[in-house]
Amino acid sequence: MLEINLVEYVNFRTQLNSLYLGFAIVRSLGNRGTVTEASGFNPEEDAQKLYNAMKGTGTNEATIIEILAHRTIAQRQKIKEAYKQSVGKELVDNLKSELTGNFEKVVVGLMMPAPVYDAYELRNAIKGAGTDEACLIDILASRSNAEMKEIIATYKKENDKSLEDDVCGDTSGMFQRVLVSLLTAGRDQSTKVDEAQADIYEAGEARWGTDEVKFLTVLCVRNRNHLLRVFQEYQKISGRDIEDSIKREMSGCLEDVFLAIVKCLKNKPAFFAERLYKSMKGLGTTDSVLIRIMVARAEIDMLDIKAEFLKMYGKTLESFIKVGHSCFTENM
Repeated sequence: MLEINLVEYVNFRTQLNSLYLGFAIVRSLGNRGTVTEASGFNPEEDAQKLYNAMKGTGTNEATIIEILAHRTIAQRQKIKEAYKQSVGKELVDNLKSELTGNFEKVVVGLMMPAPVYDAYELRNAIKGAGTDEACLIDILASRSNAEMKEIIATYKKENDKSLEDDVCGDTSGMFQRVLVSLLTAGRDQSTKVDEAQADIYEAGEARWGTDEVKFLTVLCVRNRNHLLRVFQEYQKISGRDIEDSIKREMSGCLEDVFLAIVKCLKNKPAFFAERLYKSMKGLGTTDSVLIRIMVARAEIDMLDIKAEFLKMYGKTLESFIKVGHSCFTENM
């Protein structure tokens, strides 16, 4: 019985790896994503292939991967429409009934438009016992004002609840206040650098204790160009990087969210590369983080994430995904 379960498990990991690598390897056609529009796209033909892959006994996972990992979000929406029209059922419902575990989570995530997927992930991070603070931080610290407004509206539509209310109901203290500030989607969008406001040093190293509200105001409100200048000045005045000071001055989720904001402002692809690396290093894999980033960033900046990953860790993202998953199975 153990041998059978192990074989099934290894087969499952192979399927999951194929889907991840589908995101990472597809050639770009000019944007910064790796998943791009398929040429000669025929939604009716794709819908039929998916139906054939799921009908009868067993499921042809290879066909599902070949189609869904190589179509854009917009193309997948057309496949959904064609499937419902020709089969009379919802494609996502059929996928859920045929697939299980993390493989199901990836495929279902692929079928969602970006703001719907973000809202879905945030809802899952909040509902039930406990809170996935890392998910809240990953999404809320990295999205633009426009993206945040879409997420908020979508969350309300999908859940008939306010995202801010749900976040406040599940978090507390200064961490909650930082998330609420991010949810206002009010970051200055100009490129102006105000020399008179390059003052975050006074909120941290120069004080006995830390003015956390000042950190919040500066990091959540000021524009990116201004903050990059602030970070440079902070380095000159304090003799240490702003990230090192945050680690010295803060702890827990508050430290994590401020670090995420700083890292995203400095280099967002590098932030996600680090998150991917940490999700795979050591024993086992944090699949929830791996899934979320691969699905959410595939059409946005996965090329840049791959480049940063190689620069930071000396290995390609593709090879690390393979090694990370094989090491997990070898340790079974």
